[in-house]
Amino acid sequence: MGGHYKTDTDALGKFVASLESSVDELDAARVALSHVRGDQVGTARLDAACDTFQDRWRYGTEQLSEQIGGIAEGVKDNKLSYEELEKNLADALNKFQASTSGGK
Repeated sequence: MGGHYKTDTDALGKFVASLESSVDELDAARVALSHVRGDQVGTARLDAACDTFQDRWRYGTEQLSEQIGGIAEGVKDNKLSYEELEKNLADALNKFQASTSGGK
């Protein structure tokens, strides 16, 4: 029955890396957009809209970065827990096998 349950810790590691790179990409996009000022775009109304967008974009990306960072930490912790569980289970099974086989 236990053979049907498997945790792919390598996939969890890749998922963490993907989450972390998405935070980096969000930050890079925000920095790239921060160089375009509203007063460079055109009319006063468009300039104000661009400035408002920049403020909201910055706030939104900061919030997403925090949330994604929290998720990444949780996945890392789970990955480490699964790896520790697998090691402990393997050790216990090896000890059990050694005790039932008479040390042969």
